[in-house]
Amino acid sequence: MAPVLPLVLPLQPRIRLAQGLWLFSWLLALAGGLTLLCSGYLLIQLWHLGTFLAPSCPFSALPQTALAAGAVALGTGLGGAGASRASLDAARYPPWRGVLGPLLVAGTAVGGGLLVFALGLALGLPGSLDEGLEEGLGTALAHYKDTEVPGHCHAKRLVDELQLRHQCCGRHGYKDWFGVQWVSSRYLDPSDQDVVDRIQSNVEGLYLIDGVPFSCCNPHSPRPCLQSRLSDPYAHPLFDPRQPNLNLWAQGCHGVLLGHLQSLASTLGSMLAVTFLLQVLVLLGLRYLQTALEGLGGVIDGEGETQGYLFPGGLKDMLKTAWLQGGVAPRPAPQEAPPEEEGPPEA
Repeated sequence: MAPVLPLVLPLQPRIRLAQGLWLFSWLLALAGGLTLLCSGYLLIQLWHLGTFLAPSCPFSALPQTALAAGAVALGTGLGGAGASRASLDAARYPPWRGVLGPLLVAGTAVGGGLLVFALGLALGLPGSLDEGLEEGLGTALAHYKDTEVPGHCHAKRLVDELQLRHQCCGRHGYKDWFGVQWVSSRYLDPSDQDVVDRIQSNVEGLYLIDGVPFSCCNPHSPRPCLQSRLSDPYAHPLFDPRQPNLNLWAQGCHGVLLGHLQSLASTLGSMLAVTFLLQVLVLLGLRYLQTALEGLGGVIDGEGETQGYLFPGGLKDMLKTAWLQGGVAPRPAPQEAPPEEEGPPEA
């Protein structure tokens, strides 16, 4: 059976192959480690921002898969570095002969599968962030007032920290706060006629005002924070709500978080692509080195040329061999026994 993609390797090319594999294996280990760091950082960010993502958003599958792919790539790189270095010494290579086979299988099936799956997620999942943030931020704003409701008592603190840390206000802008009741009913005076009128004028019985929480205020603004009556052009001197101003954060939190998370996902996707390319090169090189050394009994500086290959035979021949070795090949029909010769007639 003719081997698949054979490559003749004399002495010097074999040595250069082993040396190059040692370098590329360390590069693969470095790329796997950086993939681990990128995916771990993205997971931490999602853990902090999980309140503002819809529970149905599948985006967290990307860093989880990339974390596993990075770990396998790191292990493959370290194993490849050890095997390629040991191949240069005939005394150190024999223990690695039994390791290379499982390493190649695990790196190809597990590592390659995880990397391809993670790359697919990196290309497809960032689009789900838009809808997930839209729903999650809307829910967070609606529960801002529920400081004493079990399960939502931390919503106010989390939203305030989000707006201060990321310098954003509302979902798409500060006017989003005009459409939700963000003041707890506990702090409303039921004897105040203005409060009563506002609640009665709303179909859902909400207390809506044209104001924003303090965390929407820009501390770099030269004037005091304006939080209420923001739609009234006559309420605040020299303040026109129709013009750009520095008093409130200009961006909504949806756009800020979307850009932040998509940027992290793009960086992680680039690391996954580099890791995948390096893993392919390392696994191919290890396979050629393994098969070349097997032809020389594990001695890299053996005399003469040897041949490296990916598979010992073509796909058709491999399947045929496996079929025959499985004992399911059709057996030839038994031949008929020749007729017995008659003895000489008795005298």
